[in-house]
Amino acid sequence: MKRLYAIAGTAALTVLTLVSCGQNNSLTKAEQAEGWQLLFDGKTLDGWRDYNSDALTGPWTVEKGTIRAEGQGDDGSGYIVTDAQYENFHLVWDWKISKGGNSGMLYHVVERPDFKVPYVTGPEYQLIDDENWEEVNGYPLEQWQRCAVDYAMYVPDFETRNLKPAGQWNHSEIIFDNGHVTYILNGSKTVEFDAWSPDWYQRKAAGKWADAPEYGLSRKGHICIQDHGYPAWFRNIKILPLPVKSEERNLLNGKDLTGWDLYGTDLWYYEDGDLICESGPDDTYGYLATDRYYNNFDLSLEFKQEANGNSGVFIRSWMQVPEKQKIQGWQVEVAPFNHDTGGVYESYGRGWLWQIPDEKETILKEGEWNKMRILLEGDHLQTWLNGEKMTDLTDEKIGEGIGRICLQIHSGGGIKVRWRNMVIKTL
Repeated sequence: MKRLYAIAGTAALTVLTLVSCGQNNSLTKAEQAEGWQLLFDGKTLDGWRDYNSDALTGPWTVEKGTIRAEGQGDDGSGYIVTDAQYENFHLVWDWKISKGGNSGMLYHVVERPDFKVPYVTGPEYQLIDDENWEEVNGYPLEQWQRCAVDYAMYVPDFETRNLKPAGQWNHSEIIFDNGHVTYILNGSKTVEFDAWSPDWYQRKAAGKWADAPEYGLSRKGHICIQDHGYPAWFRNIKILPLPVKSEERNLLNGKDLTGWDLYGTDLWYYEDGDLICESGPDDTYGYLATDRYYNNFDLSLEFKQEANGNSGVFIRSWMQVPEKQKIQGWQVEVAPFNHDTGGVYESYGRGWLWQIPDEKETILKEGEWNKMRILLEGDHLQTWLNGEKMTDLTDEKIGEGIGRICLQIHSGGGIKVRWRNMVIKTL
């Protein structure tokens, strides 16, 4: 069997060389030197577990050097994920499927009790028996359901796709390179696209994921294999982590809410180039959330409290119940005088994690422009207000978090805050 290599860190697929895969479920010396990692040792399911669980309960077994999906799963169960999470990577694997069968390889999967199935967060490289599907299952496949598509998003030219029939081994690859994505089947590219591009968001909003607000937003997550009620086999699962490029950009464009998702009936609009949040008719909580996840970053911004000042900047957050504006995550406080601006509040469970000493309350300049900086690396969170450090917190739970940046309007009405110069540098 042959494998195609790609240049790490480049957007376009570039063939370097063809080499023999050698013994199944092993790494060659060249692969080890390049940094490839083996995700299946051919003997055990070490490193894999049930989605949203610490245990592995099935329906998965090791059979003759393969991971076997026994075919007992369904839409709501039968998913296994890697213990580790991956951001940018080149993933390769061999697979074969039963007649009329259905499975999938997902990535950037996020685990939370709110998410009952992984596919509402992680994109999927579809694995399915196109040829026999209708005969076995009694209805035809849609184009976006066929093999080697980016499920419900991007489809290949099926006339040139190189798919081997059920019962025979296929070789697949996913390259996720700082948002540029390539799928390969048996040495031939099937789809190529840019995650988080205008085209990507348009497809998401118009199709199956319109009611899955967190789909595809995460920059990192677990690799996941699906048992969808049909036997399937996997081997030679290998991954090469790729470099992460730093990005610096202004999250506010000065004219409209492109790049943000609005939750609630509060008002968000631009005036003289400033973003304004203002209490709406219902006087409830409101949020403006980035339309992608930011994990490690250095964020600087300016705010001015024009009326009441009860707002905040959420980090690694997500909308738990979007229609009720119920959020989970961590808030860097923006509040009136003597209410801990620059401190850190957890929106569920523990409440205040870091409150501001009384002598630092005067650092806030009400009615004037204030400068805030938020530095988040792993489990270490630091904040500054007008050049003075306000928070220096190391917290395991924050370190495990993943999610969006959100601006908040507190409930109660009468709030008006201006924002500008919101520049983020990813780390």
